[in-house]
Amino acid sequence: MDLPVWQALYQELGAKGFIPIAVAFDSGGNEAARPWIDAAKPAYPCLIDRRHIVAELYDMVNVPTAVWIDERGKIVRPGEPAGVTDAFRKMDRTNFSIPPDALAELQAKRGAYLNALRDWAANGAQSKYSLSETEVRRRMRTPNDDHVRAAANFRLGEHLIESGHPKCAQKYFEVARKLRPESWNFKRQAWALEEPMKAGGPEFWAAVDSLGAGRYYPEVEDI
Repeated sequence: MDLPVWQALYQELGAKGFIPIAVAFDSGGNEAARPWIDAAKPAYPCLIDRRHIVAELYDMVNVPTAVWIDERGKIVRPGEPAGVTDAFRKMDRTNFSIPPDALAELQAKRGAYLNALRDWAANGAQSKYSLSETEVRRRMRTPNDDHVRAAANFRLGEHLIESGHPKCAQKYFEVARKLRPESWNFKRQAWALEEPMKAGGPEFWAAVDSLGAGRYYPEVEDI
């Protein structure tokens, strides 16, 4: 979901203690992300995670992903797609229009997700969307060796790009993508660093098409 959606929800629920914190996973840093934040004029905190530290800590492999954290600092819902669907895959890539049925599906999912947040803001731990510690642990994914190696290779690629060695960086980005193919963050950022137009261009759509019947965004279990 985009920044204006979160701004509207913050204006609605802020008095109940609800505070969204947006994090831009962008290796381009302030130069790449700040213009979008400034244009939205959000009244809530917006961070720029150039090194993808938040993504690693909360196992976020795509955007938008949300984690619900209560007033005690405890996770009550681990990372999950924030009110989005695969509707964009039905998009007309010449004019970027989405068919009415796919758009209705997306709007329904967004509405359900926002209503779940409203319920949590109103009812806290008593909300049916606030998960038990056992269920949170069940849903959380902990890093394995491949995930750690993927992150290390990606960071080395970033360093080589920044040091003026883009050709050398490519092989490390490729290793990161192979070790963790489910990370669309790695894919998008590698494309953007190698050549900015790739991030939303043919390479991206070819990767999406290669999913076949597989999903881009996983289903959320109970929203």
